[in-house]
Amino acid sequence: MSVGAPKLLIGAESAAQAGIEPVAGEIAARSPLQLFWRRLRTDRVALVSLGVIVLLALAAIFAPVIGDLVGAPGPDVQNTGALDQFGTPTGPSPGALAPFIVVAVGGVLALLAALLPWGHRRRAPLAIGVGALILAIVLAAIGWPGAKHLFGVDPLGRDVFARVLYGARVSLLVAFVATGISMIVGVVLGLVAGYFRGAVDMGISRLIDVLLAFPILLLALGVASACSLGHGCLGGVLKPGLIVVIFVIAFVNWTYIARIVRGQVLSLRKEEFVEAARSLGASNSRIIFKEILPNLVTPIIVYATLLIPQNILFEAALSFLGAGVQPPTASWGAMLADATSIFNSAWWYMIFPGVALLVTVLAFNLVGDGLQDALQPKSASN
Repeated sequence: MSVGAPKLLIGAESAAQAGIEPVAGEIAARSPLQLFWRRLRTDRVALVSLGVIVLLALAAIFAPVIGDLVGAPGPDVQNTGALDQFGTPTGPSPGALAPFIVVAVGGVLALLAALLPWGHRRRAPLAIGVGALILAIVLAAIGWPGAKHLFGVDPLGRDVFARVLYGARVSLLVAFVATGISMIVGVVLGLVAGYFRGAVDMGISRLIDVLLAFPILLLALGVASACSLGHGCLGGVLKPGLIVVIFVIAFVNWTYIARIVRGQVLSLRKEEFVEAARSLGASNSRIIFKEILPNLVTPIIVYATLLIPQNILFEAALSFLGAGVQPPTASWGAMLADATSIFNSAWWYMIFPGVALLVTVLAFNLVGDGLQDALQPKSASN
């Protein structure tokens, strides 16, 4: 009797965990991208949050078009006629908030439906969301044409809806640009410090320790105050505004990613594939950027998504303290600062930029958590 070749039996659950799928009697492997998307699409909260971020980005890009559609003036247009007879700002137009309330309630119900064990009724959250969106569009078509100011006006008669809309541009611009600069500087210096070690590692690590000792808010206040005199700092390059905000955030935040990358490189530089590349005569730059860097994509992406909402809050805090975006440019933090003295009589001037800031930061945090679970399933399961 002949002995046949041994066969490997894999259960459906084990195969799914291993990222393979039986197809017509064979086992089909899945690429890392397919595995990532398979894990991410099961996280409905992260997908909803990603949709919110996409809508926010589109609203910021097409802010002038949206303003024209709803009849809102520019964000810096002052209209004393929009104030009442006592010179105080007027609130939202009647019925103007109904579409926003319907969308908010529909989003909460869709989120609850996604979290509840509905069994085979997995399309319920989508149906709720689409229904709420259609109802909101109908209410907007009915109530917005006759509305003058959807979110009311500020003490100068400027439209709050337009300023919230244009404020999203500032927050997203600062967040993405400052995060991009921080990631580039931190990744490069972390790679160099972890790979070469010795004096190079010592110098970069001590520089990180020094920069981490700077309180970022006090540093921004000092830079903004120093650069507000004369023609600014560095030949007029640094002046109070967006440039100072981006400079201060990037100046400090690169240190965190540099430490993370350095720790990962210290372990990767001892791996066999690095030794093999070195034995084949590969240069240090090729080993760093072609062999080691691709293995750090996951932690870099995860940390970047978690750093973006932190930078949004930094920008809002700096603008709130007067060291960030300067008037008349619309900024959520500056609007919150202006609204503190009139909140009792003009609640809308604080509520709407505050809600926009809350929703934006929460959406980025939820997306970051979802990406972390999808890219690092082992750590998520632990």
